[in-house]
Amino acid sequence: MQVRTIVTGHTPEGKSVFVSDAPAERSTAFQSVPGFETTMVWETLPGATVPASEKNPAPLAKSWVPNAGGTNLMFITFPPDSVMGSPSFDPAAAGAEYMKVLPGLAEKFEMEHPGMHTCDTVDYGVLLDGEIHLELDDGATKKLAPRDVVIQNGTRHAWRNKSDKPATMLFVLVGASRGTADSTRRWP
Repeated sequence: MQVRTIVTGHTPEGKSVFVSDAPAERSTAFQSVPGFETTMVWETLPGATVPASEKNPAPLAKSWVPNAGGTNLMFITFPPDSVMGSPSFDPAAAGAEYMKVLPGLAEKFEMEHPGMHTCDTVDYGVLLDGEIHLELDDGATKKLAPRDVVIQNGTRHAWRNKSDKPATMLFVLVGASRGTADSTRRWP
């Protein structure tokens, strides 16, 4: 997936300038899961300040899941679920590729419930193209259409592409600390 990344910065005098305009460096089209593509565009570490370094931190990010107070910006294209159901699909090869390409996130996936995972993050997810279903741990699902936004609050979930076309999402993951829910707050 080609993602153009334009980065701004400052001159020594504090004037705003463009410092780079290039494709995102950390992009992978998976070999073992045809149509699955991931791009980490940017990462901020906890306690980030501005002006920030002009060097893109994403290529050196150790995890696709940011620490509390950090962020990761990424695009993910999900192939149709039928890709994982094809006779040629090799789950072991897919798992090994996930571990290599998606450190920190791949370890969150549950072997006994494919696709299900939980992260200590607040995720802003925007469906850009296609359709996809968000499944929660009780089996409840919501179908998303382009421009639908999901605020994922550290819950156990999976993304399911029940269509016959790819679905592309933009995610901003905000690292959070897991605590207990405020018993006085009730969600509808």
